[in-house]
Amino acid sequence: MTLKSQRPLLFLYLLLFLITNLAFAQQTISGVVTNPKGQPIIGANIFLEGTYDGSSSGDKGEFSFQTTEVGVQVLTISFIAFEPYSISQDVSTMVSMIIVLREDVNSLETVVLSAGTFEASDNSKVSVLKPLDVVTTASALGDFVGALQTLPGTTTVAEDGRLFVRGGEAEETQIFIDGIRVFTPYSPTTNNIPTRGRYSPFLFDGITFSTGGYSAEYGQALSSVLLLNTIDKPTQEKTDISLMSLGAGLGNTQIWKKSSLSLNASYINLAPYIVVFPDRNDWDEPFQAFSGEAVYRHDINDGLFKAYAAFGSSKFSLIQEDINFSEGVYFGLKNDNFYTNMSLFKRLGNGWRINTGGSFTYAKDDISVQETKIKDEQISAHVKVKLRKRFSNRFKWAFGAEHFITNFDERFTEGPTNFILGFNQPITAIFSEADLIFSRSFAMKLGARGEYTSSNDKFTVSPRASMAYKLGRNGQVSVAYGDFYQQVNNEFLKFDNTLDPQKTQHYIVNYQFVKAGRILRAEVYRKQYNNLVTFDTDFAFPNSNFSNMGEGYSQGFDLFWRDNDSFNNLDYWVSYSYLDTERSYLNYPNAATPPFANSHNLSLVAKYWIQDWKSQIGFSYAFASGRTYTNPNIPGFLQEQTKSFNSLSINWAYLIDAQKILYFSVNNVLGFKNVNGYQYALTPDANGVFDRRALLPAADQFFFVGFFWTISEDGVDNQLDNL
Repeated sequence: MTLKSQRPLLFLYLLLFLITNLAFAQQTISGVVTNPKGQPIIGANIFLEGTYDGSSSGDKGEFSFQTTEVGVQVLTISFIAFEPYSISQDVSTMVSMIIVLREDVNSLETVVLSAGTFEASDNSKVSVLKPLDVVTTASALGDFVGALQTLPGTTTVAEDGRLFVRGGEAEETQIFIDGIRVFTPYSPTTNNIPTRGRYSPFLFDGITFSTGGYSAEYGQALSSVLLLNTIDKPTQEKTDISLMSLGAGLGNTQIWKKSSLSLNASYINLAPYIVVFPDRNDWDEPFQAFSGEAVYRHDINDGLFKAYAAFGSSKFSLIQEDINFSEGVYFGLKNDNFYTNMSLFKRLGNGWRINTGGSFTYAKDDISVQETKIKDEQISAHVKVKLRKRFSNRFKWAFGAEHFITNFDERFTEGPTNFILGFNQPITAIFSEADLIFSRSFAMKLGARGEYTSSNDKFTVSPRASMAYKLGRNGQVSVAYGDFYQQVNNEFLKFDNTLDPQKTQHYIVNYQFVKAGRILRAEVYRKQYNNLVTFDTDFAFPNSNFSNMGEGYSQGFDLFWRDNDSFNNLDYWVSYSYLDTERSYLNYPNAATPPFANSHNLSLVAKYWIQDWKSQIGFSYAFASGRTYTNPNIPGFLQEQTKSFNSLSINWAYLIDAQKILYFSVNNVLGFKNVNGYQYALTPDANGVFDRRALLPAADQFFFVGFFWTISEDGVDNQLDNL
C-alpha cells in the first residue's frame, strides 16, 4: 500500500485521537470553605452530584480536585452542624471559589426562645419538668396544677388550688388541650377547700407552662397559658388499676394498625377518709365524684387525627363555721361537666401543614347557700384553624383564625326574690406569627393577634415579639414583649356583657443556662394592667355600676435551679419568686396588694432512688410570705398580712415488682398551723371592736395511700414509668 493510499486512514486515526483527548480533558475545581466568621472549615465534603468526583477541605479550608465533567453541574458542600450548600454553574467557572457555610439551625445547640416558658416534655430540647414529675412530686397529689405550683412565677393560695401567676387572678390563666381551649378546667368547690384539675396526668406526654410573653396563637389570657398535649402514639396495649384511700381508678389502652384508644375512669369518695381523719367541716354529704376520659387517635397520610372527651359528675354538702352565724352556714353543690375536642394535624406538601380542631363544653352547677338556690348553666365552644409554612430552616410562618362562643345562664332564688341573669358572647380572632432563625445564636418570633367581640363591638390588636441570643455553648438570654386581652369573667358579664376586654402588657428578660442535667433560669418581668373591672357596691349586684376604670401593675423576678446529675440517684430543684403588685379594681377604695398575692414564694423539691429498698423517696417544701387582709378595727384597706405559709410534704413509692407500686404521701407532715386569712364580724361588739376568726384549712394534714398495678405486653411498664 502506498503512502498516498494510507493518508485517509492516518487522518481518521488523528481525528479519533483528538476526540478522545478532548472527551477526557481534565477540569480543575478549587476553592476554600469557611464559616460565616471567615474561619476555615476542615474536613468538609465537596463533590459534584451524580459523579464520584470530589474531595475534602484541608487545614486551611482549601479544596481542589479534577473532573472530566463539562457544562453546568451541581457542586455540593456539606459538613456536620452546618447547612448543606449547593451551587449550579458551568464547571469551567468553578475555580478559586469561596464557599461560606451557614450553621445548621436544627441542631441541638441552636438557641431556644425561653422567655416566660417552662417545658415539661420528654421530647423538648430544654425541659424544666418531665410529665412524670406531675405524679411523683410529693405535694402535687397527682394533679398537674399542684406540680406546676412548685415552679417560679406561681403564688401559693392553699385554700384555692388553682394557678395564680405573677400577680394575676386564677381566671387569668387559660388551659388548652391539643391546642383547643378548655373552658371549665377545675372541679367546683367552696370556700377554704382547694380545687383540683379535672384531667388525668397519665393521658398527657407534654406540658408547656407559659408565665408570660406567649405566642400570638393564644388569646383570652391576661397572665398565663397552660398547654396540655395528649399522647400521640401509645407504645403498647396495657391496663392500669388504681386502688386509693380516696377511691379507685381503671384505665385501658388498645392499639390497632392505624389507630388507638385510651380510656380512663375514676371514682372518688371522701366519706371513709373523713371517718378516719375528721376535719374542721361538718359534712352532711362528703365529696364524691365520678369521672372518665377517652382519647382516640387515627393515623392518616402525613397526619394524625385525635378526639378527646372527658366528663365528670360531683356533689357534696356541708356546714361551715361562720362568725356571723352561730349555727354555721350550709353549702351544697352538684356539678355535671362534659368536655370534648377534636384536632387534626396534616402535612400538605411543599412545606405546608395544617392544624385544626374544635371543642364543646357543657357545665351545670346546682348551688345551695342556706336558703338561697343558684342554678348555673354554661355552654361554650371553640373552633380553630392554623396553617404553617416552612420556607426554610430559618424562616417559618403561621397564621390562622378561631372563634369562641359562650352562653351562660343563671337562675337565682332567695325567698320571694327570683331573677335570671346571663349573657351570650361570641369572640372572633385572627393571628399571624413568623419564626426567624438568623443563626444558631440568634432567633426571633414576631406576631400579632386581632380579636373582635360583637357584644360590645370592640376590636383589639395585640403585637407580640420575643427573641433569644446564645451567649456561649450553654447560656443564652431571651426577651419578650406582648399585649394581651381577656374578656371579664362570668361573675361580672352576667350583669353587664358590654364591658370592654381587660388588658395587660408583658415585659420579660430571661437568662437560661443548661449543661449536663442541670438548668438555671433567672427572669425579671413587669406587667401593666388596664381596663380592669370596677363596681360601686359592697358586692357585685344587678344594680351595681360597672366600668373598666381599674388598673394596676405586677413586677418581680424568678429563679429556678434543677440538678439531676451531680449526685447519684438524686434529682432536685429549687425555685424562688419575688412579687411586687398593686391593683385598683373591683370595689377597692384605693390601690392595694390583692389578697391572692404575696411577696415571696420558695419551693424545694427532691427525689431520691434507693436501690436496696426498690423505692423512690421524695419531699417538697413550700414557703410563702403572708397575704393581705383588711382589719376593720384600724384605719386602712388590705393593710395587714397573715403569717407566713409553710408546708413540708413527703412521699414514698415502693416497687413491689416491675408492674406493682405501693405509694404513700403526707402533705404538711410537720403539721404547720397555716392561716389563710380572717373573717370579721359584720357588726362591732359593745366596745366597738369587730370580732374575728381565723380561716384555717379544713385539715392541717392530708394522708394518701395508693396501690397501682399495670398489666402490659412487655411486663415491665408501670404507672410511674421509671421506677
